[in-house]
Amino acid sequence: MEALTGVSKQGIREQIWDYMESHDLADFPRPVHHRIPNFKGASRAAEHFPHLHAFSVARTIKVNPDAPQRNARFLVLESKKTLLVPTPRLRTGLFNKITPPPGATKDILRKCATSQGVRNFSVPVSLDSSVLVDLIVVGSVAVSEKVIRLCMPDPSSCTGHLCSPVLVGPESHEYRRLVSWRIGKGEGYADLEYAMMVSMGAVHEGTPVVTIVHDCQVVDIPEALLEDHDLTVDYIITPTRVIATGCARPKPTGIIWSKVSCEMLTKIPVLRSLREREKRAGKDVTLQAEPDSQCPAPGTIRRPQDIPQSRAGALGRSHSPLQGVDTQLAATVRVENLPSSARVRELKRALQELGAVPLRLTWQGPQHRAILHYADSAAARQAASRLQGLHLGANTLRVALGQQRDT
Repeated sequence: MEALTGVSKQGIREQIWDYMESHDLADFPRPVHHRIPNFKGASRAAEHFPHLHAFSVARTIKVNPDAPQRNARFLVLESKKTLLVPTPRLRTGLFNKITPPPGATKDILRKCATSQGVRNFSVPVSLDSSVLVDLIVVGSVAVSEKVIRLCMPDPSSCTGHLCSPVLVGPESHEYRRLVSWRIGKGEGYADLEYAMMVSMGAVHEGTPVVTIVHDCQVVDIPEALLEDHDLTVDYIITPTRVIATGCARPKPTGIIWSKVSCEMLTKIPVLRSLREREKRAGKDVTLQAEPDSQCPAPGTIRRPQDIPQSRAGALGRSHSPLQGVDTQLAATVRVENLPSSARVRELKRALQELGAVPLRLTWQGPQHRAILHYADSAAARQAASRLQGLHLGANTLRVALGQQRDT
């Protein structure tokens, strides 16, 4: 794949998704936009997985639930190792243990490795479980293979830990130092899952991380885009290569609470439990600063059934700094031609990256549009200018000024 021109993580995602679709490299489910993309050859790529030394010595392996890793999940089960799969969006816990029925045949194990099988043949793993994860497989939209040192072809000239073989296999003669980080689909779950596993003591710095991708997803990702919560990988597996990155950049050492929003805490019960644990341990669990945030302190979070009926109806509506303000003074921007598959968080992420975050966002998905509310017409005009030419998926969004009540 040609060098990427995207200057943001989202720009790189869009180019990868577009390339895979336009070159017919994608596999079901399609389109691959806004997903960890399934690709033709994913099963073949996964066949390299059991040949890793890290696989052979592992007893418990966590594999993400996305389609391109289905064969990797099957190979873990076939090898009679313990398979852990994260729960979707972490809504019901951190991960489930897949438990095939006794005497399961290969066909049954393949069913257990599917998304339906994960639902039908699993039991939740509680935070109190003394589980130790020996190997992690994460999905990626893009992953880097960035050379920072090139050594002589003679392995004897490459000393110390600064050099690693690029290709794993008897034909490997080239030694060079790589750094490798990944970009997911933008929701942050893989990074958060890893941080949560660190917090509960399930992984440590030396736990290997593997990603399985198409060759076109291995690109040069600018180091400037890397953040302290981003997870690096130790092995990149493609249909044609196994790359041992030898990446020495430290992995996240736990949950960075200052990057966790109240919205995330509300949606992920296990995250709340971990926050309460770390609060009791004396750690700083201050959350991401948000305008007019009313996020409860640890131990004070109320379940929906505890909320008075008079307030319950308001939970489904968006909250914003405009509450209590005369919204007739607000200026708006209309964003239209949203893809049918678009989600509000994708638009919010794009707005944040472009520096056009509104005071309030009204999502009108069935009409393929959203209304952005700003404090005044100057802010609205600036946002509209920054959003011109914005893409979500295959759609170019139509952006226009709406009501301008302050003029």
